[in-house]
Amino acid sequence: MDVGYCKVSQVDSNKRMPNIKVFAGSSNTNLAKRICDRLGIELGKSTTKKFSNQETCVEIGESVRGEDVFIIQSGCGHINDNIMELLIMINACKIASAARVTAVIPVFPYARQDKKDKSRAPISAKLIANMLSVAGADHIITMDLHASQIQGFFDIPVDNLFAEPAVVKWIMDYIPEWKNAIIVSPDAGGAKRVTSIADRLNVDFALIHKERVRANEVQSMVLVGDVTDRVAILVDDMADTCGTFCLAAQKLNEAGAKKIYAICTHGIFSGNATTKINNSYFEAVVVTNTIPQEEKMKECPKIQLIDISMMLSEAIRRTHNGESVSYLFKNMPLI
Repeated sequence: MDVGYCKVSQVDSNKRMPNIKVFAGSSNTNLAKRICDRLGIELGKSTTKKFSNQETCVEIGESVRGEDVFIIQSGCGHINDNIMELLIMINACKIASAARVTAVIPVFPYARQDKKDKSRAPISAKLIANMLSVAGADHIITMDLHASQIQGFFDIPVDNLFAEPAVVKWIMDYIPEWKNAIIVSPDAGGAKRVTSIADRLNVDFALIHKERVRANEVQSMVLVGDVTDRVAILVDDMADTCGTFCLAAQKLNEAGAKKIYAICTHGIFSGNATTKINNSYFEAVVVTNTIPQEEKMKECPKIQLIDISMMLSEAIRRTHNGESVSYLFKNMPLI
């Protein structure tokens, strides 16, 4: 079993990290505050407002000249407004003579539109990459991209962090029978993610093959693997309408699984997803706080949260200090 942790030097709260400013967009301010608390710095002052014609206006409330600027904005909620807000913030800092501007995007927007899968389909993830570069971003930090190849859409450095170390730790801490678990991928695309976690826990893995009629609508499911009398843990990068997740849970229950959990990095939970989860076979659906979950957790007591602010704050600290970030791909920072 390979569970790695890295020692992180504590930041003296009375000392400001020199030459660094962290700003937050309006999509996930709680996560930004947690990151700043771990870094021992104040969140940068900025104001976002809308004009009467719905144009977005962002004002940076302090000097960024010569500073290393990090802007935290998730691709969730009112996605198009949040993208525009991020682009304006990047550009505002760039033309205010910031030394470097890094966009910290825990959830990359339009990540599912990463290829031309039918005639005249757009590759919107590439368009977002172009927009970020043109706005003036020098570096991107994101987490669990839907397709790793999206990094290749950029001509600037991209650090794609993984929630895997935090997921492995949660499984070991909160699932007492984890040694009798089987890690399940709800589709063929997540097989690599699932096998990596299964290897680290030294347990088996299974796969569900699904055939879609159209987007968000599944026709049939076939389970490959034996889950009889075992704890089944479904792992995916995002949960949107949760139709696939709940059908997969039903399939696992029919196949004899003793308990069923779901773990995903990005909990979008659109439409009536929380109702589906409440009526499902899941013991718990575990997501990270890349997307704010306070309201969803009130609607659905099965939703549980993994805090990944320590991973993002450590990535920011290492980037600012010119240290390697790759250590975080397999290790959990102890902050």
